[in-house]
Amino acid sequence: MILVNKNAEIFVPDNKPINQAISRTTHMAIAAHPDDLEIMAYDGILKCYNNKNKWFCGVVVTNGSGSPRGGTYSNYSNEKICEIRKTEQKKAAVIGKYGSVILLDYASSEVKNSKNKNPEKDMLELLKLTKPEVVYIHNLADKHDTHIAVALRTIQAIRELPDNLKPKYVYGCEVWRDLDWLSDEDKIIFDVSANEKLAKRLLSVFHSQTCGGKRYDLATIARRKTNATFISFNKIDNATSFIYAMDLTPLIKNKHLNIKKYMLKYINKFSLEVSGKIEKII
Repeated sequence: MILVNKNAEIFVPDNKPINQAISRTTHMAIAAHPDDLEIMAYDGILKCYNNKNKWFCGVVVTNGSGSPRGGTYSNYSNEKICEIRKTEQKKAAVIGKYGSVILLDYASSEVKNSKNKNPEKDMLELLKLTKPEVVYIHNLADKHDTHIAVALRTIQAIRELPDNLKPKYVYGCEVWRDLDWLSDEDKIIFDVSANEKLAKRLLSVFHSQTCGGKRYDLATIARRKTNATFISFNKIDNATSFIYAMDLTPLIKNKHLNIKKYMLKYINKFSLEVSGKIEKII
């Protein structure tokens, strides 16, 4: 494997040879920061957990140096916080029994620069070697610029793959904006009710992010429970935890499909639903 960024690191929790570890991948998530994998791609982690026929590979594209910090970590330098976040991500990979986790170590500014093709090249290399069936990325309505950048670079990389190497499914998942607003018929719903203990253990690992007043761990579990309850107002709950996603597969099946227009189609549909209900009842 030849990656452009020489600072990239590959971690294999069960110490298998790297090529063997990544080639067994069935479910891959490509996320912006350490802890995004555990928030947005728990469906893949859960499906692969203790399953010898399915393996989760997590790719973290940036080093997370710009994260807000408080409490114990208030005065930590960017370099120190990066090392801590890497350690936390590796610990999560051990707990979640990931097949591998790959830390590409790019600065956020590098990924957001559309002229810099290096992140995309590294993603393409990894996708060729892993050949995942399912890929989880950030959704295209996420409010974090770096998340959008990582999602776009990933879509662009997958589009460069030959058809026989493209994943069957690509899902845009929730982090910095949930997807409750999507029409129910457009929601991809992942039931992650099983093994909430594992979900909590994974999220609690990222102490550098939660100890200073940003309780991502509590908020993530709460959002999943909220999704499961508020999915329907006229049916009793049959699950306790849902993650929503949008289907981005058409964008990789047809490389000529306009990404912005594809996303706006969902937003325009939501707008029409809201205006239609008001007009109907007013």
